[in-house]
Amino acid sequence: MKLFKCQVCSQVLYFESTTCDKCGFRLGYEPKRNVLYALEQHDATWRIVGESDTAYKFCANAGYDVCNWLIDASDGGDFCLACRHNGIIPDLSDAQNLVNWRKIEAAKHRLFYTLLRLDLPLPTRAEDKEGLVFNFLADSPNDPAARVMTGHDSGLITLAQVEADDAERERRRTQLREPYRTLLGHFRHELGHYFWNRLVRDQHVESEFAAMFGDFSRDYGQALQAYYASGAPADWQTNFVSAYATAHPWEDFAETWAHYLHIVDTTEMAAAFDLHLEPRIDPTGQLDTAINFNPYRARNFQNVIDNWLPMAFAMNNINRCMGQPDFYPFVLSVRVIEKLAFVHEVIHRVATVDKVKPPAAEVPAAP
Repeated sequence: MKLFKCQVCSQVLYFESTTCDKCGFRLGYEPKRNVLYALEQHDATWRIVGESDTAYKFCANAGYDVCNWLIDASDGGDFCLACRHNGIIPDLSDAQNLVNWRKIEAAKHRLFYTLLRLDLPLPTRAEDKEGLVFNFLADSPNDPAARVMTGHDSGLITLAQVEADDAERERRRTQLREPYRTLLGHFRHELGHYFWNRLVRDQHVESEFAAMFGDFSRDYGQALQAYYASGAPADWQTNFVSAYATAHPWEDFAETWAHYLHIVDTTEMAAAFDLHLEPRIDPTGQLDTAINFNPYRARNFQNVIDNWLPMAFAMNNINRCMGQPDFYPFVLSVRVIEKLAFVHEVIHRVATVDKVKPPAAEVPAAP
């Protein structure tokens, strides 16, 4: 993700900011321009401070403080490019559900930032029978055994609402012996299943996929049962980014996809901070990096990974100084990097990143 600033007072802002703490102007994110604007209200519409050409309205979900995205005032829809994909939202008669929904939408909007920057196809369910739609569901209080399962089915992504409860999510992470479990991670993983359909199946590159990830024709349900019964093989880190990725090639792709999104989004933020690393203790230069390129426009994935690895190592060390878990608790083997490069390739075959125009001050593309 990039850094944002108020165009009125130059205060640096968070992506989720709704009001500038310095000058007090209302803020709204315009996804097509990738800008967080300071706004003034004009009757029923909002206009960029100092400009009068374009009138905007806020997404209808701004009324619940779960969205700060803008829509052109002439648009007949009520929801932004992210919220228009919502199917079932939490029951807002329960105040805690609204708190949980805000966490869920914060993660989902960061997800959509990345998807839009990559210019990936995002049809709604109204536009395509397998269009993307999200249901945020709660477990039934009358049947504790009937737990909602987070997952994907032909464009429908279900998120168990309880995952927004930090304590419960951490309990599940520990129970399943996972090094990492977040709402954003859930979304990125499930989108991997969705985009397998879009970018592998629909683009007819299944043979390339199988050569990289393995035979995906084997029974998916049986493969998951076998994984939960026996776990991952002892040497799984040689070929997989996570233990769960060993369950089935579809899960391997979804896990690899999620890590690809982790990497490009974090690398863009590092570039926004003009991050340079040159540790004196490393005479070989293996940990040197100067992240000054836009990973969303990178043509060569190797350049992305060569900059990512030193940054991840540095951040892991900083986190440990705070008594926190590793920032990136994963090992990327040669085979895993090849799989990440495959994800990079299938994305850039169908996506034209120039359609989402970066601001003039953006850093250049990588070679």
